Amino acid sequence: MLLAIDTSTGTSVAVVDRDGGILAETGTDDTMRHAEVIGGFIAGALAAAGVDRLGLSGVAAGMGPGPYTGLRVGIAAAHAFALGIDRPFVPVVSHDAIAWTRYTAGDAGPLQVVTDARRREFAVSEYDGLDDDGLPVRAAGPGLVPRDDVPATRGIRFDASIVSAGAIGMLAELAFAAGRLPLAADAPLYLRAPDVTPSAGRKVLR
Repeated sequence: MLLAIDTSTGTSVAVVDRDGGILAETGTDDTMRHAEVIGGFIAGALAAAGVDRLGLSGVAAGMGPGPYTGLRVGIAAAHAFALGIDRPFVPVVSHDAIAWTRYTAGDAGPLQVVTDARRREFAVSEYDGLDDDGLPVRAAGPGLVPRDDVPATRGIRFDASIVSAGAIGMLAELAFAAGRLPLAADAPLYLRAPDVTPSAGRKVLR
């Protein structure tokens, strides 16, 4: 079983099992309260699934794309939880989870996934269905574009306001079963630099 977390848009937490599917999931599309709700969502998902934290095999997290402030909350929480229970951390591209959700719900053919990156920009990825292992085939992206310049879709366009942590976890389970981990690099997909940069240190007056 895996604990899965995503804060690339709203906040979503789930417990998944490769055979049992999504055992519990909770979340909100509120994009401003990641830090306030993440702890309660983790506790709630574990309780709803009836799973002790030490019964988990790992922790999966959505790596974005997403805005800096919100995305880092979920990734930091997932890293800390994995370290605390001495289990592996599994990074997953958040747009891949959206695509997997749409395809397993019945969509077919080319799919364009769009999420709000704020500052009048969208994050966009293109997909061409699921492969033989049930994993999304990403044809392009994720990339950042102005809201008015999103490329014309080749098929279905889907605008997502929340990423299912259950889908994050199930992608990690499928990739593990297929021997295809890691699915993504352990690096956040911010797509733009954060507003705040580290200090270069105190200036010495001479």
